[in-house]
Amino acid sequence: MSRFLLVVPPLTGHINPLVAVATELTARGHEVAWCGDADRIHEAAGADAVVHPCTLPDTGELVRPPTLTGPAAFRFLWADFFIPLAEAMAPAVADAVRAFRPDAVVTDQHAVAGALVCERLGVPYFTSASTSAELVDPLADLPKVAAWLTERLTALRELIGDPAATHDPRFSPHGVLAFTSRALVGDTADLPWERVHLVGPAIAERPGDPDFPWDALDASRDLVLVSLGTANTDAGARFLNEAARALDLLAGQVQGVVVDPGGLLTDPPPGVLVRRSVPQLQLLGRARAVVSHGGHNTVCEALWNGLPLVIAPIRDDQPIIARQVADAGAGIRVRFGRVDAPKLAEALRTILDDRGGHRSAAEAVGRSLRAAGGRRAAADHLERLVAEHPLVSTAG
Repeated sequence: MSRFLLVVPPLTGHINPLVAVATELTARGHEVAWCGDADRIHEAAGADAVVHPCTLPDTGELVRPPTLTGPAAFRFLWADFFIPLAEAMAPAVADAVRAFRPDAVVTDQHAVAGALVCERLGVPYFTSASTSAELVDPLADLPKVAAWLTERLTALRELIGDPAATHDPRFSPHGVLAFTSRALVGDTADLPWERVHLVGPAIAERPGDPDFPWDALDASRDLVLVSLGTANTDAGARFLNEAARALDLLAGQVQGVVVDPGGLLTDPPPGVLVRRSVPQLQLLGRARAVVSHGGHNTVCEALWNGLPLVIAPIRDDQPIIARQVADAGAGIRVRFGRVDAPKLAEALRTILDDRGGHRSAAEAVGRSLRAAGGRRAAADHLERLVAEHPLVSTAG
């Protein structure tokens, strides 16, 4: 059996797909360890997960001004978070490789230290693409920003990687695990498809919420889940209030559950259930539609269940994912900063009544995501990686 080290940033949406892969690898008799923020990993993967902890940079959490969007948000994300994160994680990643002696490493695209340390130490690795946005070159129309990022990654490689390497460290030459499917990502002719493995969502059981008021759900109405994920609390107040009002406008047909981790909804309508956290996978199994910011995990989990979406992207990869969903016919995109309750209610009516065929399109994408193989396909590719690229050295 083999040893696999999983390197992740301190972002729940990037950790969750690999939790399912780790579960599958362990079930096959392999040994799995993690490298990253211990608290986040244990929260997602369980208290028994073996973690080689990393010291985080002073930035710690990803916090950005609510109004920061577009290229400015992208530059901030890399200059103020991902690059300092790589510099801070690199020593611990190298120590974990030497101590655990993995046969292969799986490193998130945005935990760049994993890729650069592996190339320096001669360890085969796969990249984990937790979002499909990177697969379609999000900087294709922003050449100056692309050049800026290339310069930063080259300097980072000089510091912690192999200066002789020339490939983009976000795309391993050994292979990329992308947790999506062709039906969602669309046609991307420039991708090295021999190295990019579209495995669909890797979904594992998550801890339930014993305090969730299941008895409060009304089976006679359509359940709609509203969520902006875990990293957008700073930007969500206006939108969540408009969403709650939209749900109230549809109260005869719809029961809304709004995820509000920041406690931003101080006076929600009486028929709207507001929770700081929810058992999302269980709720999606009972829902009829989802309102989302376009976070990749939530989108794929909704489509996995055949649920159409109303998507209000905020920044980062979310506009690309929203476009992919709309292009697939599986949802409606609205403007996060401008949509009001009546317009949001109308978008919800459209997908709930299936006026534009959004439900059947969502079900078709869902079938594609399921057919991609998920965690089992990911584990198959990793076993093949170890067989084809036996470990050469961990010295250096």
